[in-house]
Amino acid sequence: MNVGEIIGDALAYPFHNIKALVLFIILAIIAAIIGGTTVISLLGVSATKGVSSFALGGVGIIGILVFIIVMFLIEGYALDIVKFGIERRNDGPGIDIGRQISNAIKLIAVDIAYYVVPAIIIFVLGIFLRNWILSIISIILFIIFALANFMARCRLAKTDSLGNALSMGEAIGDISRVGLGKLIATVILVVIIAVIIVFVVRLVGSMNDILSDILLGITSVYLIFFWHRAIGLLYSDV
Repeated sequence: MNVGEIIGDALAYPFHNIKALVLFIILAIIAAIIGGTTVISLLGVSATKGVSSFALGGVGIIGILVFIIVMFLIEGYALDIVKFGIERRNDGPGIDIGRQISNAIKLIAVDIAYYVVPAIIIFVLGIFLRNWILSIISIILFIIFALANFMARCRLAKTDSLGNALSMGEAIGDISRVGLGKLIATVILVVIIAVIIVFVVRLVGSMNDILSDILLGITSVYLIFFWHRAIGLLYSDV
């Protein structure tokens, strides 16, 4: 698929999966509500003593755990959108709590690996190189590993194998297999479109704070679908 086809498909994909989109929005709302309640509960602990403090602390801890589970579920669900994109399926993933939480844990491991490794390299090089040279190398390494991280996520979505995702040499090789120009062009277009959409939503909701928050929440979920669908389609030719 060329870049135009990828962007066009990704923009339309959420509207072809309204049930999945609504489900995702509900999950995001639940996470936001739980997050807000948890913050209030934990703040209340410092202002109260005795049984009340213990109860608020318990609510806060439970809130944190539920919030983490919901966010893991959302992250794992997004990875399944990538998988469906790679397979060029037009339907939306179903909820599979065990699988999607497992996906999220694997994604954390992948993200840590792909950002810790360049950080270590930069730290070691910093002992020997001057600041301006190190800055240039740091930018190049960050771009390479950020793009490789995209490929690693696709490898994980496609194979369900953490080992495949952590194969950095193969992930970096996937950049050339996808096409560096195609990859960068897709990322840039997605970012530009996302900025435009958010700007328009902010403009529409500027007259009412509540409306603005609701629209921005819905837009965020739409953009999650859009972005991960684009990533999947980008990798579908590999």
